[in-house]
Amino acid sequence: MNQKERMLAGLPYRASQDGLPQEQIENKQKIYDYNHCRPNETQKMKQLLGSMLGRCGQNVTVLPPFYCDYGKQIEMGDNVFINYNCVILDVCPVHIGDNTLFGPNVCLAAAGHPLHPLSRRSGYEYGAPIYIGKDVWLGANVVVAPGVSVGDGSVIGAGSVVVKDIPAGVLAVGNPCRVLRAITEEDRPFYFKKKRFDVSDY
Repeated sequence: MNQKERMLAGLPYRASQDGLPQEQIENKQKIYDYNHCRPNETQKMKQLLGSMLGRCGQNVTVLPPFYCDYGKQIEMGDNVFINYNCVILDVCPVHIGDNTLFGPNVCLAAAGHPLHPLSRRSGYEYGAPIYIGKDVWLGANVVVAPGVSVGDGSVIGAGSVVVKDIPAGVLAVGNPCRVLRAITEEDRPFYFKKKRFDVSDY
């Protein structure tokens, strides 16, 4: 296996070999162009984002600045909204499901380094996939660690550091992030409860 294959498999690898630096430079050029688009250049931004990501769904909004390592390991579903200054370290696959929202300064770090300093000196690093489900909301300044999944419909409170999997349909907060409670029908806005309103109208 070459170093890229090892990287994608979650094995220890060297990011300085087998064409990986060149891939990062190519992606950084796209990121630079994307982050320097004028606000009215929406079509140009859409094209750049589509060429950068492995999959870009319909009606995706990523507010610049946005940063990632390679781009091609990132899959975004439909109706995804990502606020300013998002960082995705995509040395392994990163999945973001439909209708998911990110607050400002969210970081998805699928990359890691050895704990022991002598091992870090070797130049080897590793990665593990990140999975963000459908209808998830990550608040401002949330950090998601390598290998973590967040289940459908969950909300992660601002400033949380997510180091373990979060199940579907819960509110979770803190450092380290812990489940606070389930999200229930009581959390629906009052105007969805009134009979004269219909969710399909919104």
